[in-house]
Amino acid sequence: MLNIHHFVFNDFQENTYVIWDHTLACAIIDPGCFRAQEQTALTQFIKNNQLNPTLLLNTHCHIDHILGNKFVSDHFNLALHMHEGELETYHETGRWAAMFNLPAFEIPENRVYLKAGDRIRLGESELKVLFTPGHSLASISFYHEAGNNLIAGDVLFKGSIGRTDLPGGDFDILANSIRTQLYTLPDETTVYSGHGPTTTIGHEREFNLYVRG
Repeated sequence: MLNIHHFVFNDFQENTYVIWDHTLACAIIDPGCFRAQEQTALTQFIKNNQLNPTLLLNTHCHIDHILGNKFVSDHFNLALHMHEGELETYHETGRWAAMFNLPAFEIPENRVYLKAGDRIRLGESELKVLFTPGHSLASISFYHEAGNNLIAGDVLFKGSIGRTDLPGGDFDILANSIRTQLYTLPDETTVYSGHGPTTTIGHEREFNLYVRG
């Protein structure tokens, strides 16, 4: 069983996830903590729950999802796990930072590149990497089969889908990712999105007007 806690961070109202199993090994996914109080909220939660951070994961590298990468990587001495195809997206953050009057961001030098089908160990649990591009060039999702949990980034939302009007976005590619990678999961799979509330695969397959199953 995985425990999943989320924070809503930064001006983009991005969901940052901390997930852990009974071993207390935890993963921090898409850290959007930018301000000092957000960084403190994250570290205090981990300390209060006696968690041991072992993984830093990115679903994709749009600026709202990577604002805390350097802090988390340095603070917990963690390598950044991401898809290599997202490096181009990451390199665009300087331009986006300037647009939003934010400082430039460094990509943590310690990186591990993930690919479709990889299985990541978290304590005694396992996450499967699904390749789900379309919102960004090489977005990935993390599926915990034993608990029917999916960390989907900005691929699929409750009643909606990720934007495709940003650089690297493509509606046809995104729709194909959702149909072939996500809608093939069990109906009861809980979807933890990059923004907003949770949903389920069954609900979205039946009612999502943007991509029908």
